[in-house]
Amino acid sequence: MENHIVITGATGVIGSALAKQLIAEGDSVVVLSRSPDSAASRVPGAAAYAKWDYDMPKGEWTSYIDGAKAVVHLAGKPLLEARWTEEHKVACYESRVVGTRNLVKAIAQAEKKPEVLLSASAIGYYGSFDSCEETTELDEGAPAGDDFLAKICLDWEKATGELSSEVRLVLLRTGIVLSTKGGMLQQLLLPFNLFLGGPVGSGRQCISWLHIDDEVAVIRTALEDTSWKGPVNLVGPQPVSMQEFAGALGSVMSRPSLLPVPKFVVQVLMGEGAEYAVKGQKVVPSFLGEHGYRFRHPGLDEALRDLIEHGK
Repeated sequence: MENHIVITGATGVIGSALAKQLIAEGDSVVVLSRSPDSAASRVPGAAAYAKWDYDMPKGEWTSYIDGAKAVVHLAGKPLLEARWTEEHKVACYESRVVGTRNLVKAIAQAEKKPEVLLSASAIGYYGSFDSCEETTELDEGAPAGDDFLAKICLDWEKATGELSSEVRLVLLRTGIVLSTKGGMLQQLLLPFNLFLGGPVGSGRQCISWLHIDDEVAVIRTALEDTSWKGPVNLVGPQPVSMQEFAGALGSVMSRPSLLPVPKFVVQVLMGEGAEYAVKGQKVVPSFLGEHGYRFRHPGLDEALRDLIEHGK
């Protein structure tokens, strides 16, 4: 098999939207997943499904790296969807760092290397801040932070360090992707539907968001445009405070946004992870602006309305 696109993390919100779009348009897609059978039911129509063992440098999956046109590496254990135990933190770290390291090794050993590796990262790279007012705008040139999420992102990106210069590398520093099928927006829909919605924590933290349509469109552009290299902030042009986000969501859903979720409640549910769930970053898409990317959904109200009305 040659000239195919390999995707890890293809059963996640971003990966499944990307894979389904590519498959629908006739691309040959190979899905690497911890559960190939589950992946086949969730993302039908791929050319192949192989078991992804991120901690194994060799396996069935490595054969699909050879001859691939591109690799889109989105796999990683969800950070904020479980209580933060030491075991959970280690699993989140290793699924990203060890997995990326082994993927780069497989690319190095491939006879015919992919043209490009798009490797996931996150805006947690820049550290976490309490409020929009206290945060300067962070573009791709801003330094790394020094908290746990920043360390994960920094080491995640460093794990691509031995990638051959023959392979173009794009680091996808993704912000909060809005979708009704997962992530922050999905978690907020139920309380808002029950008239119990409101901001999480102080409401002052910054939300650097991006509509799922733009997330996929940016990734697809990065696949094709050979001028795209290095870190790219996948965020929209209008970061907002959590208070503003909750207000916009309440307005779109015709629901009040008066009941904030106190930090101590988040701490009960998430433990140490609460420190990050109630913080944020004011990140700007400088690379996208410099490369002429035109956002499909630049405004929050319209983006939320589109997502909710169409169930995206």
